Amino acid sequence: MRGAGVTYAKLTLMALLWGGTFIGGRIATGEMAPPAVAMWRYAIAVVPLLALAYALEGGLARLNARQWVGVALLGATGVLLFNLCFMYGLARVPASRASLIMAVNPAVTLLGAAIFLRERMTRGKVLGVLVALAGVVVVLSHGNPVNLARGSVGAGEIVLFGCPLAWAANTVVARRMLPDVSAIAATAWSAIVGTAMLAIVNVFTGTLAPLDASWRAWAALLFLAVFGTAIALVLFYDGVRRLGAARASVFINLVPVFAVVLGVLLLGERLELSMVTGGALVVAGVYLLNRPEPPRRLAGTTHAA
Repeated sequence: MRGAGVTYAKLTLMALLWGGTFIGGRIATGEMAPPAVAMWRYAIAVVPLLALAYALEGGLARLNARQWVGVALLGATGVLLFNLCFMYGLARVPASRASLIMAVNPAVTLLGAAIFLRERMTRGKVLGVLVALAGVVVVLSHGNPVNLARGSVGAGEIVLFGCPLAWAANTVVARRMLPDVSAIAATAWSAIVGTAMLAIVNVFTGTLAPLDASWRAWAALLFLAVFGTAIALVLFYDGVRRLGAARASVFINLVPVFAVVLGVLLLGERLELSMVTGGALVVAGVYLLNRPEPPRRLAGTTHAA
């Protein structure tokens, strides 16, 4: 039990660090161009990711041609597109609000898996998707869905919706094209490829070296790279190894909670009732998605009280 308690504490810390990425991204994009923040985040994070791969698996796995295509797609979706949408969104949307929008990630990923991987959708999971999406509607509309028709959704919110779509595509690619590559190796390879893609974007946008940024922005960027990316992934993979993917993933529900609290405490962001209500719906929906399905009863069996 003591060992399980330590694992739970590590996964809670992981959720806190991932919640902190919204704060770090908000601070960094206040002084740096979003493409630069996205690139430097992964350029720095690649070093500890490679160290992790060598420490736990003796190096990076060699890839065949199909796997290289998969890694390139992972880099394009999970690193390039996801982080560009993440940083461009945070440059325009408060961190607490952004975290509640992105909390719908598991719901969108489940829909993608059902459509492209033909995974079974149970009634409980359908309900979870609908509840999570309802929560996002409450957040976006400030508690009144009529506001959506009045143009209450800004460019930042629209861009942030690219994150769940990119992550869903990333998940589908990983399951279909890289089933035999470990999560650590796939993450490290995709980080390397994605960083190269982000570097090309920065060359064309002229934002490669934001030397005029303050120490505060660079400190936020280092937090994003080391703590919010590398260390958080180590904690998550350790939790998956000890508890299993389903139980470890439940702790992701805490990410928007921590992000909202940190946004209010550290950035002085306003906490609206619609955010609390919508956030609770999103977390409840994600919980329903991750809740284990009860075992099916065989026809003709009876239940004894």
